[in-house]
This record gives sequence, structure tokens and C-alpha cells, in this order.
Amino acid sequence: MPAERLQKVLAAAGVASRRGADALIAAGRVTVDGRPAVPGERVDPDNARIQVDGRRVAAAPPAAMPTYLAAHKPLGVTSTVRDRHAARTVIDLVPAAMRPASGRLFPVGRLDQDSEGLLLLTDDGAWAERVLHPRYGVEREYAVAVDRPLDGPRLAEVQRGIPLDEGLATLAGLRAATRTESAALGRAIEPPPPAALTWYRVTLRQGWKRQVRRMFAAVDVPVRRLVRVRIGTVRLADLRAGDVRALRPDEVRRLGRGVAEPRQS
Repeated sequence: MPAERLQKVLAAAGVASRRGADALIAAGRVTVDGRPAVPGERVDPDNARIQVDGRRVAAAPPAAMPTYLAAHKPLGVTSTVRDRHAARTVIDLVPAAMRPASGRLFPVGRLDQDSEGLLLLTDDGAWAERVLHPRYGVEREYAVAVDRPLDGPRLAEVQRGIPLDEGLATLAGLRAATRTESAALGRAIEPPPPAALTWYRVTLRQGWKRQVRRMFAAVDVPVRRLVRVRIGTVRLADLRAGDVRALRPDEVRRLGRGVAEPRQS
């Protein structure tokens, strides 16, 4: 293992904070291979014999790799970690073998109980922030089912944007779903959708609460099914309702990069 600063090794082993470790070294209470430690020195924690007050300090175990998962949240499942009022949360979908040893796993964002589709889960807070924060520009795409097609005026109104309490709600994209897309989605979601529904594909960069439903309701076209089918480059594809898979390393890297550099505040 590459050499690391001694105070970092002591902190990782749980002896003290880095500042506290500096104080122990300065007080002469730390030895390395039988000699007094020197402030600022670097050691190989796997091979050096490090002692504090004569007691051996074991090297900290290697940090576990973070967990990155994609889940297909079914209708009726909440996307919170814990909810005493919910029969089932999205964490309950994750098999024990896929959960991190720490037990710490949380959804990246949320889907309402009456919405379904792609939801990411992780134990990496910094990565989740880059996926979620609007300044990184990670798109979300939804399949939206309504009872009847949007006529010309309603379509134009939604495309222009809908005033909501938060401001002007806009879409990054709106188009009719293809037959192939709708057929594939119908095989993945539960319960299967009625054949009479009309499906659209909507892309968002904003993330206001129930934004798509509120925008369609404003033009008097209620949403009957709302399925998230894409987050950035990760797609729901053939992941069936209730299933969970590990993200591939390239998917993790792309989502963690976002598509935009953060704006300076």
C-alpha cells in the first residue's frame, strides 16, 4: 500500500481525529517500528508497526466499494427509506445480497406512491448529489399515459410552459410514444395498462413536486400512469416491476459526471 500521513492512518483506525493524532505524535506517545514518530511523517499502514502508548494500532480495513443500484419501483411502493405507514418501501425490493454491509442505502430522489419506474439507490452521498442537483443537468424521461391525445391548443400550452406556484414549469421534451416503446413498457409494468390509453414521452430537467401531473392537469388532461423510463443515460429498459440490478461502472461514471459543469454561486 502507498505510504500515507501518520495522522491520517491513526484517524482511519479510530484512534483520534487528525488534529488529535497530531497532538499524540507531538506528545511523543506514538511510535513507528519502535522509534518515536515524527510529525508529518508518512508510513505504510500495512507493514509499519504503529503503537500508541505502547499498544499496537491495527490498520483500518479497506473502505467498502459504494453500492449503485437501479430499481423498478411498482405502484404503491414508497420511495423512502422508512415509512411506518407504508406496507412496503423501495428498500424492501433490494435483495439482502445486494445491500451494502453498512446497511446504509437510500433512494436518489423519489417517485410518488402512485408513480412507478426507474429509481436509483446508493450509499454514496456525493454521487447522489451530482445526479440530483439541477445544475448538473441530468435529464429524467417519463412515459405519460392519458385518456385521450392532447389536441393542438393543449399541446401548445404544455410546450410553452405552465405557471405553477414555483414559477414557470417547462419540459425539455414532449413527443408521442412509439408503438414499440408503448408495447415494451406495457410488458414491464404492473398492472398492465389498458390498451385505450395514449402514451407520451416527457423529458424534464426541472424537478418540482408532481410537476408532470400538475402540468397536464392544468390543461384538463389527467395523467393515468406515470412511469420514469430514464435517468441520464440509464434506462428502465426490460427491468420488470419490483426488479433491482446493479449499475454498470460506465453508467455510474456517466451519471456522476452529469452533463454540465456546476454554475458558480
